[in-house]
Parts: sequence; structure tokens; C-alpha cells
Amino acid sequence: MYVVLVGGGAVGEQVLRKLLHEGHEVLLIEKKRERAQRLADRYGKGVMAGDGCEMRVMAEAGVNRADVVAAITGDDEDNLVVCQMAKRRFNVKRTIARVSDPRHEKLFKSLGVDGTISSTSIIFNLIEQEIETGEVLPIGAMQQGNLEVAEAVLTARSPACGKAVGELEFPDGTIIVAVVRNSQHMVATPDIMLQSGDIVVVLGPSFTSGNLLSHVGDPLGVAHHS
Repeated sequence: MYVVLVGGGAVGEQVLRKLLHEGHEVLLIEKKRERAQRLADRYGKGVMAGDGCEMRVMAEAGVNRADVVAAITGDDEDNLVVCQMAKRRFNVKRTIARVSDPRHEKLFKSLGVDGTISSTSIIFNLIEQEIETGEVLPIGAMQQGNLEVAEAVLTARSPACGKAVGELEFPDGTIIVAVVRNSQHMVATPDIMLQSGDIVVVLGPSFTSGNLLSHVGDPLGVAHHS
């Protein structure tokens, strides 16, 4: 299977690594040249520098023969453009988009995107399915914009690796609500042991400057994104 990934952030790198490990042919397109070069140093020809929203770049990447195109940048608009071009100009059978704002999911699907991934929606679904309302008092405030959701990808150097969720100390009002491992979503119960490659989803107070993970400090110790 040939997979084209657009977006070389923490999530993009983890997906690239896993697909390569499974023996798939993969090409990751990253707009920032310095980051693209760092990734190319690690993964060789599986990375190219360029703007995945440009027709020329997609053509050079061989999108016309891709089985799947996954747009996983942090920008919903860019992800939609990538998927639209892959579908309409290159006839790609399956497109997947990361959606930062879950309100955009219906729009993406109505415009032909085959699959959407929203960490916010995942969190709400997990909370509704697994956690009693009385256990998480700040959820009402989340809907009013007083809480923030952030994701972090653990690496082998992360202090949290090898520790149970319950061992980590966070500021008041901040909790790990979910762990994504090998595409499986788990409620972050205290006994879950964290591993390299886990995507940890954190819920906590919104801050006027910087993002949530920058205020959490060093329990995770990872390159992060929100």
C-alpha cells in the first residue's frame, strides 16, 4: 500500500514510523524545510520538503498512485484542501483528515473526505462512554471555552515512559483523559503504563498565553502539539 502523509509534526512522524515498520510504502510531505530535513535524516527517502496544498508538490509525490492520502497538519483548512485535491485531481480512493475543530467534521464529510480524526470528539466520546458525570466536574466549563484539550506524543526520552498514569503529578485541574496506542483509544485509568509512541490527551484550564502543555511542566517531557 502506498500512503502519502501531509504534515510532519509529532503525529505525522509517529504515523510515518508505524507505517514504515509495517512495511508500507510511505511518503511524508512537510512544508517547513528544516523539519523536513531532520525527518529525512531519520527516515531517508520517505520524506520530502514542500507544500502539500500545491498541485506540483502532490504530482511530484506521486499522489496519483496513492492508496491513501492523510492530511494531518494542525490547520483544518490546509487539510481540507489536500483531501479535495487528492480526490478531485488525482482520484485517490481514500482520504483522511485531522480536524482540530470538531465543528468542521460534518463539512469535511459532506465535501467527500472519507475519514476525519478529531481528538476533541474522541475525548467527549470516551467521557460519555466510560466516565460517570460526577467524576469530572470541569466538563461543563469545557463547553464554555474555559478548558483546553491538548495532545502529546511520548518519545523514548519522555520521563513519563514506563510510568503509570496515576504516578504522574499535574497542576490542579489538569488530567490525562485518554491514551491512544496503536490506533486504539483508552480511557486514562491510573494503572495504564505509558509507552513510547503513545498519544496522551490532556484536559486542563485554558491559558491566555502559551498552550496547556507548556504550563503542565515536565511530567510528560515531550515535543507537543495542541
